[in-house]
Amino acid sequence: MNIEHKHAVIVGAGFGGIGLAIKLQEAGFDDIAVLERSNDLGGTWSANTYPGAACDVPSHLYCYSFAPNPDWSHTYAPQKEILEYIRGVATKFDVLRHIRFNTTLEGARWDDEASRWRIETSQGAMTANFLISATGIFADAKYPNVPGIENFQGKTFHSLHWDHEHDLTAERVAVIGTGASAVQFVPEIQPDVHHLTVFQRSAPWIVPRMDRRTLGIEKSVLRNVPLVQRAVRSGWYGAIEAFGLMNFVDRRFRHIYESMGRFQLLRQVRDPELRRKLTPDYIIGCKRAIFSDAYLPALGKPNVSVVTDGIAEVRAHSIVDRAGVEHHIDTIIYGTGFTSIPTAFDHYVGREGLSMGELYRKQPQTYLGATLAGFPNFFCTLGPFGAAGNQSAIFMIESQIAYIVDALKTARTKGFRRVEVRPEVQDAFLEEMETRSRDTVWLKGGCKSYYTTDSGENAGLYPNWSFEYRRRTAKFDAHSYEVTV
Repeated sequence: MNIEHKHAVIVGAGFGGIGLAIKLQEAGFDDIAVLERSNDLGGTWSANTYPGAACDVPSHLYCYSFAPNPDWSHTYAPQKEILEYIRGVATKFDVLRHIRFNTTLEGARWDDEASRWRIETSQGAMTANFLISATGIFADAKYPNVPGIENFQGKTFHSLHWDHEHDLTAERVAVIGTGASAVQFVPEIQPDVHHLTVFQRSAPWIVPRMDRRTLGIEKSVLRNVPLVQRAVRSGWYGAIEAFGLMNFVDRRFRHIYESMGRFQLLRQVRDPELRRKLTPDYIIGCKRAIFSDAYLPALGKPNVSVVTDGIAEVRAHSIVDRAGVEHHIDTIIYGTGFTSIPTAFDHYVGREGLSMGELYRKQPQTYLGATLAGFPNFFCTLGPFGAAGNQSAIFMIESQIAYIVDALKTARTKGFRRVEVRPEVQDAFLEEMETRSRDTVWLKGGCKSYYTTDSGENAGLYPNWSFEYRRRTAKFDAHSYEVTV
C-alpha cells in the first residue's frame, strides 16, 4: 500500500499554520499539507465563540506584518472579525488547497532509519520529511477539580465550548474562574441572567482597555498611506513591549501599571467590600493582566455576587462554598482557561521514544521555542520559551516562521536529510532562560499561574525583549545543529 508523502506537514491552521503555509509556499515549497482537526481554519479564533470574545492585543498589532488590515472596526478586534481576517489572508495567498480539514493528528513518530516522520491521522497514514507543530498554546480546555460536580443536574459547559443553543435568560448562573475569557463574557451575559454568581480564586489585575470604534477617515488614511499604518503598528508595538519593564527588568516598574489598575478599581467599584474582594494580592504581571472597561462595573450590578470562599461541594441544583453558604444554580460555566500542555504535544514522539509532552512535564524545554533536541526535522511555533508576556503572539509567531522557513531552505540548499539541534546548545539556551527568569515578576510576584510550573519555574515565557528574540531567530543557525546529508 502506498502511503502519502509530503515534504512538510504542518499541524494546525491557526495564525501559525496559515503563516507557515504562506511563507513556505513563497519559498518554493509546494509539497506541504496542513492538518486541521476542525472544519474551519483560524485556530483559537474559530474555537472560541463565547459572547464578547475579542482580542486583548490592539488590532493593528494582531495581524501579519505582510498582510496589514486597515479596516479593523475597533481598537481591539472582535472574534468574528479576526476569523474573517485569517480566512481572507488564506484565500488571498492561495493556501486553502494545502489544508486538510476534519483531520486530527493521532500520532507522529520519527523513523531514524528512513529519516522521516511517520504520521497517523483520523484520515489515514502519511509520512513527511519535516513535521511542524502550529497547534498553539490555547488549544484544549482546562477543567478544575470541583468536588461533587458529577452530582449537578443543571447545564455545564466551558467557555471554549460555548453552548449557543442554551438560553441563559432568567437563569441562575455560576461562573467558575476569572481569567481573560471570563472577563469578556461576564459583562455580556450579566444583563440577561436572573442572578450571576462568580467564584473567584484570585482577583485579576484589570487595567483600562479604552476600546473605541475606528472612524471611517482613519481607515481611509491607513488604507491609502501605508507609512501611517506602519507607524500605528510600531506605536502599539512599543506600548506593549514596555510591559517587559515590570516583567523581567525590575519589579519596581510595576507601580506604573498597578496605579492604572487601582484607579480603574476605585473608579468603577464604589462598594468598599466588593472592592476589597476585587483587589489583587500579588504583583501585576505575575498573572496575566487583563484589559477591560466592562468587567468591574458588571460585578457591581444588583444581580451579581462575587464569592471568594472557594467551593466546598456541588449538589444537584446548587454550589456550597467553604463558608457554608448554598448558592442555587441552574447553569455552570467554566472560565478556567486552557491546559498548559496541548494534547498534540503527547502525539509527537522523538527518536528516543519520548513524546514532547513527556519532556515538557519533566521540564519545559525547546531551543528558541522553535525546535527540540531528540526530535530531528521537527519545528514548532510558540513552543516553550517561544511566547512572550509582553508582546503580540503574532510577532513571536512570525519570528519563528522566518526561522523555520530558513531552516528548510538551508536543508534544501545544502542537501541536509536530517537536522536536529545539538543537546548542548539547547541546554545552554535553557540555562539562559532559567537564569534570566529567576527575578522576574512571574516567579517573584506572589502568585501561581500558568506562567509557572508546579515547582515554581518559568513554564515557557521568553524572559527578554521580543526584538532581541527576533534578532536571534532571523536566520537559521545551522552550526547549532547536527546534520546528515
